[in-house]
Amino acid sequence: MGVLLLAVASFLARFEDWRSYAPVGSSGGYGYAESNTQTHEKPAGIIRWITTVDHKDIGLLYGTFGLLSFAWGGISVLLMRIELFTPSGDFLSANMYNSLMTTHGITMLFLFGTPIIAAFANYFMPLLIGADDVAFPRLNAVAFWLLPPGAILIWIGFPLFMFGGIQPSQTSWTMYTPLASCGQSAVAAGATCQAQASPAVDMMLLGLHLSGIATTLGAINMIATIFTERGDDIGWPELDIFSWTILTQSGLILFAFPLLGSAIIMMLLDRNFGTTFFAADGGGAMLWQNLFWFFGHPEVYILILPPMGLISLILPKFSGRKLFGFKFVVYSTLAIGVLSFGVWAHHMFSTGMDPRLRASFMAVSMAIAIPSAVKTFNWITTMWNGRLRLTAPMLFCIGFVSNFIIGGVTGVFLAAIPVDLVLTDTYYVVGHFHYIVMGAIGTAVFAGIYYWFPVISGKMYNKTLAHWHFWLTMIGTNVTFFAMLFLGYGGMPRRYATYLPQFTTWHQITTIGAFILGIGQLLFVWNLAQSWLDGPVAPDDPWNLGEDGMLSKEWTWFAKKRETALTDGGEDEGTPAAEE
Repeated sequence: MGVLLLAVASFLARFEDWRSYAPVGSSGGYGYAESNTQTHEKPAGIIRWITTVDHKDIGLLYGTFGLLSFAWGGISVLLMRIELFTPSGDFLSANMYNSLMTTHGITMLFLFGTPIIAAFANYFMPLLIGADDVAFPRLNAVAFWLLPPGAILIWIGFPLFMFGGIQPSQTSWTMYTPLASCGQSAVAAGATCQAQASPAVDMMLLGLHLSGIATTLGAINMIATIFTERGDDIGWPELDIFSWTILTQSGLILFAFPLLGSAIIMMLLDRNFGTTFFAADGGGAMLWQNLFWFFGHPEVYILILPPMGLISLILPKFSGRKLFGFKFVVYSTLAIGVLSFGVWAHHMFSTGMDPRLRASFMAVSMAIAIPSAVKTFNWITTMWNGRLRLTAPMLFCIGFVSNFIIGGVTGVFLAAIPVDLVLTDTYYVVGHFHYIVMGAIGTAVFAGIYYWFPVISGKMYNKTLAHWHFWLTMIGTNVTFFAMLFLGYGGMPRRYATYLPQFTTWHQITTIGAFILGIGQLLFVWNLAQSWLDGPVAPDDPWNLGEDGMLSKEWTWFAKKRETALTDGGEDEGTPAAEE
């Protein structure tokens, strides 16, 4: 890998025109006024998508990749829920259950959550700040195209199992040692861990490393774009709230993901070359937990901050008034970014750490709830006495706020040491985490997709199907994850394929809720596909935002794009405003 990187760097240094990395008509922040490169019309078909450096095209690629990953992550968890419908189900073997649990967690966090946010950031952030493109368009394309091979490496254990009998990874998404660090070198030394010595684990670790590199490259691009490519009328006070959250998220990525990459390299060395970074006579299993969670908890905020930005951007549009306390929302975003690196050890309260350290982490874990509460207060106050319009994007914004409150409050309980010692590693933790990841992040993503669907496709979606999608999503989310909270209070441990009969009722309720949630997503996919192909043409201002003076730059760009199409011979189908 090192030789390959050196070869690529040598090629770029000798043959590439670095000035061409700046967007057309832009200095790229480096003072290059001219370049010998020429622009050409985009090619058609598959060549366009393989070679594109347009931020909008790459945003669509990220979105497609994220939704495909979302589908696989959802299918894997539905298979797990079928197994858990009865106490001793025989639908899946224990090994296959563990494999699906591992791929579900990693897929949803690294291959759905981060890429779907990158889709919004790539497509709309340059439009919102008045930039021609991102600061480094080709680097932007490289960052995306590292993801598909990373996903293949993460998922390859399943085809290898089907056709080669090689066990998929069964480490869970946290990859705790010594389970995950037991590789071929340990087996050669006489250890009995053949299942975890599978090469599928090594490939999964390499895939994770590749996805981390891609995410880091994307973060560098976002920071450079916001700092150097803003329009002349966009100073820091005028920067929109979504771009603020992307900037903060990108800063977190720069500090968190390289640490995960370093830990993964140490894990690979332990597995294959007999090093002792995480061995009992070396750094020990606790070293992995500290390194992983120093990345892992900022990762939660890497995932949740941009959705908070989406809600802060969209919710005021359908409340008929500006976001209440804009500056406080920005300050709370920055506060979360700073505090997120001081709470990692609340995942480790039960590991025997020094009680004085536990108390300090408990204090910071509770303190970080304050800026989140500030945001929640501002969202509710924005709606208070507003002229609410319950369109599909607004419904999902309200769903986000309600789910985020439940997920946040249950998290505050886990921040308290006495409560955490009782509930750690139970389904209560699973319920809390999924209220944030699916209940909040998922609903914010749906709000963003419905809000900007006319800009992306030029079409309007089916209102009735969108509302059905909302209600099935909200019902499924709360039935599924609220039941998990009761399972946790009853003492049901997480990550088990079998359980005692006393937990049967709540597990069955959870499974029913999961399938309700799944049916809602099928309606979502059908609505998007059908509307994209055959939906009514959207007007320039489909949400009538101009009435309240709420039109932002991306809608202005959308209208100008329409005018250009008409000038070039496009047809105006003259559909009326499609506000719900």
